Amino acid sequence: MRITYIHQYFKTPAMSGGTRSYEFARRLVERGHEVHMITGDPDGVRPRISNEAGIVVHWLPVPYSNAMSYRRRLLAFAGFVGRSAVEAGRLRHDLVVATSTPLTVAIPGAWAALRRRVPMVLEVRDVWPQLPIALGVLRSPFSRWAAGRLEAWAYHRSAHVIALSPGMAASIRRRFPGIAVTVVPNSCDRGLFAGAAPAGAALRARTPWLGDRPLVLYAGALGPANGVDYLVRMAARLADVDPEVRVAIVGDGRMRAQVRELAAELGVLDRNLFLLGPVSKAEVVALFGACDLAASVFVDVPELGDNSPNKVFDAFAAGRPVAVNHGGWIADLITASGAGLVLPADDTAAAAAAVAGFVRDQAGCASARSAAHDLARDRFDRDLLFEDFERVLSAAVVPAGHRGGVSGSRAGRTAARSRKIHISRAS
Repeated sequence: MRITYIHQYFKTPAMSGGTRSYEFARRLVERGHEVHMITGDPDGVRPRISNEAGIVVHWLPVPYSNAMSYRRRLLAFAGFVGRSAVEAGRLRHDLVVATSTPLTVAIPGAWAALRRRVPMVLEVRDVWPQLPIALGVLRSPFSRWAAGRLEAWAYHRSAHVIALSPGMAASIRRRFPGIAVTVVPNSCDRGLFAGAAPAGAALRARTPWLGDRPLVLYAGALGPANGVDYLVRMAARLADVDPEVRVAIVGDGRMRAQVRELAAELGVLDRNLFLLGPVSKAEVVALFGACDLAASVFVDVPELGDNSPNKVFDAFAAGRPVAVNHGGWIADLITASGAGLVLPADDTAAAAAAVAGFVRDQAGCASARSAAHDLARDRFDRDLLFEDFERVLSAAVVPAGHRGGVSGSRAGRTAARSRKIHISRAS
């Protein structure tokens, strides 16, 4: 197939951020598909094209940063819609894939699909518009109405919707019963993280503040929704409970300055909490390999429990347990598998006590590492989930009952394999 793939925040392993679109697009190319990726270039001054592992990437100069205000982000979204619609409209394709966030990518996706009379597959990475409403981003009645209309419009112009969690899929099915939805969650790059343990040992050896001390790692965005101040307050409690435990926060975002200020105010900055800048996907391997516990935290908003955080699956790929401070499917998964901890959202003292007890329990840590490794291998392996992803794309292009030849047999094998996976991904 000739596929136009639209993702405003596309990242390669040499960049900081999630690489789901890169990894899936790379695998599509390896399967013989032609993939054109349309994305934003926050630092660019003119459009450019590059080849990334066989993916033809169209970089469009659209300023964007996690540190932007919501208003400036909306302007960036609108700018990308216009530029990407023009670029996608020029391409010939058999299928358009548009992946959020933001959901506005559905606009150039639908336009490109309509122009060439081909189907669009929409990938949804957030519960929209419930999540921005819950976070207070969409406050006026008009903005909420417009967001709801955009959502309905996008779904009804999609041949299929891919959701990144069971909760997202359930929300879509409940409100739009006629929409075909398949769950393909974020996944584990086991090959990339295969050397995590030795890389982590080397990192520990060259990092004086770490050495052989226990390490809790947060590697991700520092935005308003992430609530990373929770970890700062937990570190302050850990300084009393077990001062040798280290907390590392790695990343960037709008709340970075506030996180630093709070850490300094509570007396933990560069004492038992260390705030590091963003690193590439390749570099983050050593950090996960060095940690004893990876943290994924959010502000206390129930809708965030349906998210599918990259950092959770990177931890599993490295065979590392995960601690979360929220409910939802990841918390249920951790509880059922024993692959980490579910911390109280409103009690950082109790969280500190639980974390200190966990990282000092060698047998418990070993068991949780084994459970994390099993999840990465059996349920969230990137190659395994790619099969489901490609199956959805193939089915969108070739209607059921007309899948002869190689594509049809591959679709059949993939469908049979997907039924064996112990996670709800039913269409």
